[in-house]
Amino acid sequence: MAKETKKLIANNKKARFDYFIEDTYEAGISLHGTEVKSLRMGKCSIKESFIRIEKGEVYVYNMHISPYEKGNIFNKDPLRIKKLLLHKYEINKISGQIAQKGYTLVPLNVYFKGGLVKVEIGLARGKKLYDKRQDIAKKDQRREAEKQFKVKNLY
Repeated sequence: MAKETKKLIANNKKARFDYFIEDTYEAGISLHGTEVKSLRMGKCSIKESFIRIEKGEVYVYNMHISPYEKGNIFNKDPLRIKKLLLHKYEINKISGQIAQKGYTLVPLNVYFKGGLVKVEIGLARGKKLYDKRQDIAKKDQRREAEKQFKVKNLY
């Protein structure tokens, strides 16, 4: 069987900075035709988006898919609420974990897997300010070490 390739459409870098990602899930997404065409052109943003579970179904809010230029009357509202497709047992497991204090669901990536649009969602716990400072300090240390290594190897 051929290896399935993933083509990244949108990435939420801010999510990994603002949250500790405890667990990740892969979900399908219910879309209309022109939205898929727009995604193929890479016109998607999940920076401000969030996920809620309502009545046993999972929805993503504020996921912006730009209208398809040639779509005219078939285009949907760019910020419409989109349903995520997960198995019932996954939804029950996630809702049980969210019931714990401080947990939330955030979209991490939107990508094509085969011919299907998938959303990677993360079960996340919010970071405090000092945790964020620690991450910034680690990133600066790593960058400084790479810089030293580069300078050392030039001579």
